Amino acid sequence: MIDLHGVRKTRGHGAQRYSLAIDDLQLASGARVALVGPSGCGKSTLLDLLALVLAPDAAERFSVELAGSAEDIAKLWRARQLDHLATLRSRHLGYVLQAGGLLGFLDVRSNIRLPRELLGLADDGSVERLAEALDVADQLHKRPVELSLGQRQRVSCARALAHGPTLLLADEPTAALDPINAERVMQLLLRQADTYQVTCVIATHDERLAREAGLRMLRLHCRRDADGGVTATLEQAA
Repeated sequence: MIDLHGVRKTRGHGAQRYSLAIDDLQLASGARVALVGPSGCGKSTLLDLLALVLAPDAAERFSVELAGSAEDIAKLWRARQLDHLATLRSRHLGYVLQAGGLLGFLDVRSNIRLPRELLGLADDGSVERLAEALDVADQLHKRPVELSLGQRQRVSCARALAHGPTLLLADEPTAALDPINAERVMQLLLRQADTYQVTCVIATHDERLAREAGLRMLRLHCRRDADGGVTATLEQAA
């Protein structure tokens, strides 16, 4: 489903330079993987590349299969086909942000329903089903500020799944939670991903939690280069 080869992204210069180098990354449809590594090693950068919100500086191959059709993402970025990239993002990708990213002026029901409304999808009961499965059904009338951290993260997970995406990306979805709530959110997220048959890439600093959840590890390593900058590379682990 995901096929990256020779993908590079660099920010800054000299001692302030950060580079992400992905020599090879192939993930099959239905994969469940965790991006692990220390803070600042490039987990969010790789997620943003996969989310089609960040253009690579170079890519020998960057393709993603969405709804049975292989999309040449590198070619789309080179041709500046931004509208097509935006369409792919909105229809086929779900993204759980580290801080939740909920809209404070909307209630929980409207936050979860938003991706479906933007796509013009009919109400099929999925909002209520997801809210029930993620244990926030009794919070649908509330605003995000009235929720606990764990509840906000579960609402964010529901919103990312509401439109039936092909690929689910999550950036440290349990980072701000205590161990009990972190395990609960991870289990509920993966259970719904299984129900909806979604490919998952989850960035986390908690390798123990990822292993206990049955995720395959993709480990990012950083090295300091001669110019003082940092290069992060990906190592696929068991």
